Amino acid sequence: MRKKTNAYLEINHAYSQKVLVDYLFAKFRGLVSTPPKWRKGNGKREAYRFSTRSLPALTPYFDKFFVNRKKIIPKDLKLNPISLAIWFMDDGSKSRSSVYLNTQQFTLEEVSSLIGFLDNQLGIKSTINKDKKYFRIRIRVGSIKRFIEIVDKYILPEFRYKLPLVMTP
Repeated sequence: MRKKTNAYLEINHAYSQKVLVDYLFAKFRGLVSTPPKWRKGNGKREAYRFSTRSLPALTPYFDKFFVNRKKIIPKDLKLNPISLAIWFMDDGSKSRSSVYLNTQQFTLEEVSSLIGFLDNQLGIKSTINKDKKYFRIRIRVGSIKRFIEIVDKYILPEFRYKLPLVMTP
């Protein structure tokens, strides 16, 4: 998000994530003037993006999630199955039977808060995983089934490869 007088949201991904951008565009269509566009970036990067209009209705979200133009995790963040699925499709990955949610831009305190929100709001147990000098969230193996139950119906087919296989006894 960015803000001058009013805030706007830019969705910008690698072209390989076109399906996610199109999905989000469909959700925000009423706030957007032009459809998503392909663009060539520096080097070999190809991006696909759209922006909403700058609107007073978006400004409270900017003010909630940004302090001094730095993205933060609000203390009263509410997670739901759709927001978790989008987060996972955007910034999630798997490694064998684990699921990771990338949170490397946040402080250790904010990552701890996100772990608390996952547990308290969705019943998903997770831990902090150190990725070099940054922190990310690792869903505990015992909560993988719960995680999948929550996000499964919202994961786009093109992103199902990110879900780990769950063995049933």
